[in-house]
Amino acid sequence: MAASTLRIALAQFDFPVGDVAGNRDRIAALIAGARDEYDADIVLFPELALSGYPPEDLLLRPAFLRECEAALQAIAAGVHGIVAVVGWPQAAGAVVYNAASVLRDGAVEQTYRKRELPNYAVFDERRYFDVDPDRDDCVFEVKGTPVGLVICEDLWFAEPVASTVAKGAQLLLVPNASPFERDKHAQRDALLAQRVAETGAAIAYLNLVGGQDALVFDGASVVADGDGSVHPAAAAFTDQWLVVDFDPSSRRFTPLQWMEDGDESRDALAWRAVVRGTRDYCRKNGFDKAWLGLSGGIDSALVLAIAADALGAGNVTAVRMPSRYTAGLSNDLAQEQCDAMGVELVTLPIEKPFQGYLDALGPVFAGKAVDVTEENLQSRVRGALMMALSNKFGGLLLTTGNKSEYAVGYATIYGDMCGGYAPLKDLYKTEVFALARWRNTVGDRVVPQAVIDRPPSAELRENQKDQDSLPPYDVLDAILLRHVDQEQSRAEIVAAGFDAATVDKVLRLVRIGEWKRHQAAPGPKVSRRAFGRERRYPVSSGWREN
Repeated sequence: MAASTLRIALAQFDFPVGDVAGNRDRIAALIAGARDEYDADIVLFPELALSGYPPEDLLLRPAFLRECEAALQAIAAGVHGIVAVVGWPQAAGAVVYNAASVLRDGAVEQTYRKRELPNYAVFDERRYFDVDPDRDDCVFEVKGTPVGLVICEDLWFAEPVASTVAKGAQLLLVPNASPFERDKHAQRDALLAQRVAETGAAIAYLNLVGGQDALVFDGASVVADGDGSVHPAAAAFTDQWLVVDFDPSSRRFTPLQWMEDGDESRDALAWRAVVRGTRDYCRKNGFDKAWLGLSGGIDSALVLAIAADALGAGNVTAVRMPSRYTAGLSNDLAQEQCDAMGVELVTLPIEKPFQGYLDALGPVFAGKAVDVTEENLQSRVRGALMMALSNKFGGLLLTTGNKSEYAVGYATIYGDMCGGYAPLKDLYKTEVFALARWRNTVGDRVVPQAVIDRPPSAELRENQKDQDSLPPYDVLDAILLRHVDQEQSRAEIVAAGFDAATVDKVLRLVRIGEWKRHQAAPGPKVSRRAFGRERRYPVSSGWREN
């Protein structure tokens, strides 16, 4: 007798880290909804959905692990008329496993323990989880079809998939918590096609969605038929039910409810990543409003557009803080953007507090030439004013620095680096310009063209331009991309045709700026190698690359 068609519901939703009770209740409600609204036979949840991902050192708290265990048992007790697969951290004596349990008929039927623990880039799962030496494949039957289960990184290795299929699985469920980075979708699709070609099993790949500190999970879940055909990905960064029918005889999926992505271009995905990251960081930390300093330059203009898309223009306040060096055009452009977007603009001139600092320091600075110290004072006055507004009225202060500036230390610690979240932290300056141009093609123009066209300047001294201190941004960013993201050596970069003296200057600035980056606010990861948990260099280091 042929196996019946299976209806599978994939829960592409956000499950906040640490909110075990909230996730428990939501998972239980979603299981009931998958059964009652979609008539699903199986409902799949993302990796570690019960605890949220990554729970980090919460996994070192026995009370947290006990709460997760109790929550899973409570969910299992309510599962009837459907099979649910729920990810959770399973404590077993002194060890913890990254697990997913098959729930059916009011009980935990099987629990699978992840075999391949990623310990690179943003991942450090071996710090928290163990691999079960007696591990076994997880295969269970639903309406006559053998269904297998592996978790995230397992898919990137041939053996876990092959052994699960060898045990009889015709369909593989793969719950994931895979953070977004540019160009990752093509790699994933090629991998799915490869695993299907190796085994003949169809694959349902479900990914988590939502921002978690510096990580942003894009969802973009996907299914692949047993003949290797990979279906279009679900809309990225979107919370949604994904419902498919699976025909065991042909090993093919038929999407029933599946919102596809309308624009998967690099800039479109990057924009949605930084907007989603900003929105979720605010929401998960109790902020519904945001502040930022608006200078009339490209970085703050783009952050304003991001914040407005994330929180709504009425929940964002921009602050213009002109100094003796601020050009009239800067003030005008800040006003123009706020007027166009419907954002409140507050003006706080910094001349008086800046002069107060100069007067206070005057006796100590007597006989010393004016230098970068006075420039940084202006930035720190602005930082103090912005923090005061955030303290007094509530709301999260967003910083406006980009990856180029953080890389070479072209940012003032306790000045323009003040704030709780940095939406541009993983975008090079050239990418900031590109993203501004792209955003202006979608809906209303939100970044004035004059902001895009004018040369970047910190406006901390007369007629200052960024390129008085730095190489042109196209050159700087090309060097940084090779050195930071691709980890190329000095010799490799010079061999690629870059001026040796310029390379030496840039690499020195990257090295001596490490201490600032260790104190920088988090920001959404969009690249292969972001500053923060993905790139961890010591501040104190005697090593120099020749």
